[in-house]
Amino acid sequence: MLLLVTATVAHADTAFIRLATTTSTENSGLLAELLPAFEQSHPYKVQVIAVGTGKALRLLREGDVDVALVHARAAEDELVAAGFGVNRRDVMYNDFVVVGPANDPAGVRDSSDVLNAMQRIADSHSLFISRGDDSGTNKKELSLWQQADRQPGGDWYREIGQGMGRALQISAELQAYTLTDRGTWLSFRERLPLEIVAEGDRRLFNPYGIMAANPEKYPDANYAGAMAFIKWITSAPAQHRIAGFAIDEQQLFVPMPGGINARLP
Repeated sequence: MLLLVTATVAHADTAFIRLATTTSTENSGLLAELLPAFEQSHPYKVQVIAVGTGKALRLLREGDVDVALVHARAAEDELVAAGFGVNRRDVMYNDFVVVGPANDPAGVRDSSDVLNAMQRIADSHSLFISRGDDSGTNKKELSLWQQADRQPGGDWYREIGQGMGRALQISAELQAYTLTDRGTWLSFRERLPLEIVAEGDRRLFNPYGIMAANPEKYPDANYAGAMAFIKWITSAPAQHRIAGFAIDEQQLFVPMPGGINARLP
């Protein structure tokens, strides 16, 4: 009886894949498009933990999830180099945009130079909402401030420690600027009195990667399930679904089967 119960529990564990991913993949609706197709063709159910990229990578590092789909390449490479993640693959990309109030107090509208836009926001002390949550978006924002040679802080710069959707809502309420991934913006824009004020700079490129928890470090992880999901999401059928996913006829993500160098916008 004990052996039967143990075997049943083990089988139940392997029937689920714990996926840590970013709020952008959930808020945009992409996961709702992809996961049913995967589950219909595989003997797994995907349990989604949608958090910032930093938290998603910590969950993988601690062995609390089987696979992570995130967008912070440098942090991903560090995790792989340290032996916590394995079999990283490129999946897709979208881009970041800077959004702000219609009256554009910093005068950055239609800017294609994001560093100049960040400088103008800082120099005019125009209100800026930062996620402040160690997400991939937060990492990108901090990198842009550094490249723009500006140190954000003071009354005009507010860190909220929350996800992208909430950051957009607060920005709308306070008539502030913020950095957002385009997918989440398209999902929220009809509800918010904000506009895109800066876009199109190659420095706003936003690649997503996926990796499995290292089975040598985490023997209890569902490595077979993680690899099945990685193989599927980088396959032609899944990449086709990613390419076809749109809001108001605007494509949100671009598949990246050939890797970053082959797919730079």
